[in-house]
Amino acid sequence: MKQLPLGDISLEIFLRDYWQKKPLLIRNAIANFKPIISADELAGLACEEEVESRLIIQKNADSNWAMKNGPLQDEDFANLPDSHWTLLVQAVDHWHPDAQALLKMFDFIPQWRIDDLMVSYASQGGGVGPHYDNYDVFLLQATGSREWQYGGLFDEHSPKQENSELMLLADWAPEHTVILHPGDLLYIPPKVGHCGTAISDDCTTYSIGFRAPSHADVLLNFSDFIAQDLSSELRYQDPDLARQKHSGHISSQAIDQVKQILRQYIDHPGAIEQWFGCYMTEHKYTEQQQELYLDNSVEEIIEAMQQAEKICKIPGTRLAFQYTDADQGDGMLLFVNGMCCQITRQQQDFIIQLTESEQVLQSDLLDQPERLKLLANLIKIGAYEIN
Repeated sequence: MKQLPLGDISLEIFLRDYWQKKPLLIRNAIANFKPIISADELAGLACEEEVESRLIIQKNADSNWAMKNGPLQDEDFANLPDSHWTLLVQAVDHWHPDAQALLKMFDFIPQWRIDDLMVSYASQGGGVGPHYDNYDVFLLQATGSREWQYGGLFDEHSPKQENSELMLLADWAPEHTVILHPGDLLYIPPKVGHCGTAISDDCTTYSIGFRAPSHADVLLNFSDFIAQDLSSELRYQDPDLARQKHSGHISSQAIDQVKQILRQYIDHPGAIEQWFGCYMTEHKYTEQQQELYLDNSVEEIIEAMQQAEKICKIPGTRLAFQYTDADQGDGMLLFVNGMCCQITRQQQDFIIQLTESEQVLQSDLLDQPERLKLLANLIKIGAYEIN
């Protein structure tokens, strides 16, 4: 059985008592933990144009903060103060091969809910101040030590500090204080206030964050998904219109007609299922999706695959699947970076294998022409690459 980073707590107890309910501290969650990226590598990523990064400096004890968004320059690091600064790099799993293996340790939460691995490196006293997130986060200490204060529920109406780009909480009084050492893990549910401060130099924390789309985004994205294929000639109609006492009155019948328009798309078989799979597997940075083999035919890609030792999932690729019938046997949809395709029953075991591993070996493809063709198409759209 796969070892989970939950200490002595079972997954069932964690989901029942803690997930989205209350914080949990787990000492030595990952025994003998070794960091996956060095401080120099992290700084190098922060200087890359396509990498999302921030440098945050606390200027004085009165919580006067300065933030600079990446890409950063060498002089930004050369001019850093001796203490009270933090470097944060988002989506390290898109750029570092070992990060995917770390995220796999947390796939006891559905992997389509995992957003990314953010890495923060801080000097002594460094942090980002008291704040809350609208999503769950696991805070894994990688190097050095960090003090975490946490407690209380907050929202958009909670008082914030003035002139702070970081949306920091004002007048915050923590309920708990703990110190994390390498391998320790702190789970923080949505809206719980928390503040981390490095109490040593060379302090690195890994934040495993989760996708939690707002209701506004859900409504906007679903309506866009449905509307893209609708004819402009589909219009509001009222063939049973009756004379009204007042011309300016919007009748209940008119409202019912609009509700019916909306309801027919929500209730259309498979519409929400297909939209949701596409939505939750969208690439975090759609402009960075690789399309390495669009000009090659499937046959050319298969020929190249047969010469390769292995085929690997490109970092940042998101895969998920749905069964399309109640008995979970006759149909399956595969979602890849926001795209959807129908899968035959014979290919279902292979699809499940793809979602649970980062690479495909030649032995998995031997005498499997349908697998070869499917994987070639995934390579063609930039989800996998030949190594």
